Amino acid sequence: MAHTHSFHEEEAHGSALGYIAGFVLAVLLTAASFGLVMRGMLPPQAAMGALAVLALVQIVVHLVFFLHLNTSSGQRWNVMALVYTAVAALILVDGTVWVMHNVSMNMMSR
Repeated sequence: MAHTHSFHEEEAHGSALGYIAGFVLAVLLTAASFGLVMRGMLPPQAAMGALAVLALVQIVVHLVFFLHLNTSSGQRWNVMALVYTAVAALILVDGTVWVMHNVSMNMMSR
């Protein structure tokens, strides 16, 4: 039987060790976030900043270990699609907050 090549054969899939490392990192980051909030280690403003940093690190862990995104040339389009999606979501959320703020300010001034 002839062997046909597909795009999926070129993609690198993770090993069991990679999945376990990603899982352990994700659990540690989740536990750190939970402990930070439950123990009240930081003032509220600092806790929000620390939680945001922990969340961003966890996003990177998931992208690298589970979605296998990296900087190789084969992943370039996937990374570009991810960046486009993130920028579009940021514009959508920021635009919505901006419009709601302006509507609120205009309604309260009357």
